[in-house]
Amino acid sequence: MIPVRKISRLLLMVLVLLGGTLHSFAQTPTTPSAPIAPSAPAAPTAPRPPSVPSIPTPLVNLQIGNGNERQNLSTAIQIVVVMTLLTLAPSLIMLMTSFTRIVIVLGFVRTALGVPSAPANQLLIGLSLFLTFFIMAPVWQDIQSQALTPYMNEQIDSNEAMDRAIAPIRTFMLRQTRPGEVDFFLDLAGMGRTAVNDLPMRVVLPAFVVSELRTAFQMGFLIFIPFLVIDFLVASTLMSMGMMMMPPTMVALPLKLLLFVLVDGWQLVIRSLVQSFAA
Repeated sequence: MIPVRKISRLLLMVLVLLGGTLHSFAQTPTTPSAPIAPSAPAAPTAPRPPSVPSIPTPLVNLQIGNGNERQNLSTAIQIVVVMTLLTLAPSLIMLMTSFTRIVIVLGFVRTALGVPSAPANQLLIGLSLFLTFFIMAPVWQDIQSQALTPYMNEQIDSNEAMDRAIAPIRTFMLRQTRPGEVDFFLDLAGMGRTAVNDLPMRVVLPAFVVSELRTAFQMGFLIFIPFLVIDFLVASTLMSMGMMMMPPTMVALPLKLLLFVLVDGWQLVIRSLVQSFAA
């Protein structure tokens, strides 16, 4: 049997070992910290567009003139008037210059010759236009010196420039207009006897056009007479020879062309036209 003393000694050693172990646990507590709760996932953010550097808005400043123009007529109205005059320029050239008489007379010459396509329309209109420039050159020089140059130099306003520009044209038109046409349109307008300088353009312009048409047809009649005589002679000659099937125009055309070339017809016609305006 194991002695009691040995058993008690073993129990005492076990107690001492247990006490030392409990003492070490008391000095270094091993209590675990509370676990951290997991955070909720963050909502995804929308992607930001790339930043574009701001560009300053360009400013447009449109200015016509130097700001010192006369205030009697605004610049916008002046532009409208100029564009309107450019649109009506062909009509003004045909109705207020010598173009009407020239182109009609040249058309009569071509018809009297019996060649409706020679010279061509473009050639007749071009010749009429250059003859118009030649005849109207003194009038345009007066307009340049009396109206346009002072206005560009800001010596006169637009209203006075317009009055000065119309005066030479009115003088030219009245010099070529018969008094009967002027009186006729004065009666139509309900106006009594009016001084020449006080005649409005609404009376002078139609009177000038009608007078030009009358003069052009008178000159055309005189041009037709010699060519008509040639046609009579050729037709009667062919009838007397019994050549009734022969067209008279085939024989008369070469004779008319020969006569026109021998007498230098184009120079005579153009000289007569230019001298008719100088009278």
